[in-house]
Amino acid sequence: MAKKQEEQRAGINSNEFNSAISQICDEKGINKDKVMQTVEAALAAAYKKDYGKKSQNIRAEIGGVDGGVKFFLIKEVVDESVREFVEFEEDEEEGVKKVVVKDKKESEEEKMARFNPERDIKLEEALKIKKDIKVGDVIETELETQESYGRVAAQTAKQVIIQRIREAEKDAMYEEYKEKEGEILNGVVQRIEGQNIFIDLGKATGVLFPSEQVRGENYKIGQRLKVYLGKIEADNRGPGIILSRTHPEMVRKLFELEVPEIFSGTVEVKAIAREAGSRTKIAVVAKEEGIDPIGSCVGQKGTRVQAIIDELGGEKIDIIEWNENIEKFITAALSPAKVLGVKIKDEEAKEAITMVPSDQLSLAIGQKGQNVRLAAKLTGWKIDVVGEEGAEKRTKKDDVVAKDEVKEEEIATEEAK
Repeated sequence: MAKKQEEQRAGINSNEFNSAISQICDEKGINKDKVMQTVEAALAAAYKKDYGKKSQNIRAEIGGVDGGVKFFLIKEVVDESVREFVEFEEDEEEGVKKVVVKDKKESEEEKMARFNPERDIKLEEALKIKKDIKVGDVIETELETQESYGRVAAQTAKQVIIQRIREAEKDAMYEEYKEKEGEILNGVVQRIEGQNIFIDLGKATGVLFPSEQVRGENYKIGQRLKVYLGKIEADNRGPGIILSRTHPEMVRKLFELEVPEIFSGTVEVKAIAREAGSRTKIAVVAKEEGIDPIGSCVGQKGTRVQAIIDELGGEKIDIIEWNENIEKFITAALSPAKVLGVKIKDEEAKEAITMVPSDQLSLAIGQKGQNVRLAAKLTGWKIDVVGEEGAEKRTKKDDVVAKDEVKEEEIATEEAK
């Protein structure tokens, strides 16, 4: 009696399934149908282990309101065209049964699966159960329902359920974060392993590799910060979430969060050039008349852009107005330096020469060439910056070359005459 009570306590009561499954779905945020399929498959495996046979095909079905479980033995309707039938004959001398194969195929390629009475049912027998049945159909026979299972079967069901629910949870998490690729997420530094920073995103953990970290930033456990979801990869251990603090698109998303005009589409971000942790240049344009794109991004007393600068750890941000005229666009891109003029050197190769006052040459080039490098990334043009004196020398040299070319043409014309 005590043993029976112990087995019942260790077993699975079918009436508890609905509440347990609903709780799992709410906690894990996964699809209830997938969980039901998982549980039914696990229960079928447990039932077969305790009450069925190894070769049987058993299906479990959980009822709606009361959560009761029904079990069905599934058999496929077959005949001689799809199965190889065998008979057992008893050897009188040896007293053992031998298998005698009927209609044995000569070719191995033509050999069919052998008839299995646990999984198959002959057509003539199936017709007695259902008149319009045909080969290939299945017949389901309801089995005796067991209210609880033994300790081993219950443990087997539990393990299968846990494993498959974890898989469903991983799939749901992957789909959820896959939709968030290219978005800004709020996270908390969970742990630091070597140079890798693991960020708790709520339902999952992402990793910030050294290449995606801003140089000079220090991260501490428990620190809150915004991160850019760069990529998500499917992994056996769960979705691999690759985060970034250096991606240029992170600046775009931060402006969308801080500037309503960008979020609504009345101001558009046309281009971004970034050297994370140091400086960013962003080109914006108004899509409607009467809107100041730069003023919208800066905000009253610079509050909007300052919030972004603070989030990026003091990274400098140059906001310029995008222009279809490439000379004007290059002029704006080289700010804060003053540009005297832009000359298109090679339009096809996208090469240009810009002239700046001699005293602003270093400002236009920037520290270690950063300003002109970012301007080139922003515009997509190769920019050669020269001072006013250098530009004059280049102009004189170009004039000499032009005069020489004219003289050569004149000499060639005279010779032709």
